[in-house]
Amino acid sequence: MSGQAGHGSRGWTGWFSPFTTWTEITSGVFMHLTGKTVLITGASRGIGAEAARAFANAGANVALLARSHDEIATLAGEIGQSAIAIPCDVSRYWEMAQAVQATVDTFGSLDVVINNAGAIEPIARMDESDPEAWGQVIDINLKGVYHGMRAALPVMLAQGGGTILTISSGAAHGPVEAWSHYCASKAGAAMLTRSLDKEYRDQGIRAIGLSPGTVATQMQRDIKASGINPVSQLDWSAHIPADWPAKALLWMSGEGADDWLGDEISLRDDAIRKKVGLI
Repeated sequence: MSGQAGHGSRGWTGWFSPFTTWTEITSGVFMHLTGKTVLITGASRGIGAEAARAFANAGANVALLARSHDEIATLAGEIGQSAIAIPCDVSRYWEMAQAVQATVDTFGSLDVVINNAGAIEPIARMDESDPEAWGQVIDINLKGVYHGMRAALPVMLAQGGGTILTISSGAAHGPVEAWSHYCASKAGAAMLTRSLDKEYRDQGIRAIGLSPGTVATQMQRDIKASGINPVSQLDWSAHIPADWPAKALLWMSGEGADDWLGDEISLRDDAIRKKVGLI
């Protein structure tokens, strides 16, 4: 799949999301994002798409990455001239490197990377799992995060710093039946965040993970359809909307989240929800 940039509509479409009513934006709390560039993987739907809308509304340029060209092209057209759509398979390093270069060529910098792309299917107990499919989840959830970090680091280090945020999960910290691939990959990705902080914090790299809890996205529909383990039995109302993690990512991009550098923020924590402005 090509890693070359495919530009969305360059004219503002008149679209406004619910984020435009946030007190934080109108009062200038997110002014640090004005003119900055944010690259988001898995941007075609769910958390990634909501994050794209949120960061664009806060004044940032957004590079939308996903394997599905049509969906990110539509989203880029919706957002307007501050967005570009870049088809990219994060499991292939060369595609990720080309996407970073296309982003810098278009906007001149790369200030925030959000490693959001993730997969969980096929859901299966280990004795029934397909080794090839199991490995593909590792390629996306673990190697994809590494590829995002590796491709962004030379640019960020050269410009004096940057922020790399990675979507984590409670599954990184404990086993869940039939999720061995997901748990293992998320645990590895959490350690990548810690390693990144260990190696580059003193060079201006901010690395933080976000564990959002269960979110009302397609992934939860897939989990529910599997009928395996207690997570699949949760009522849909138990899941938070995708704009909650998007708002958390906005907050995490600023100095208010510096106490969590090299660590993971849990959106299940009411204290965090208050800091983010969700409750």
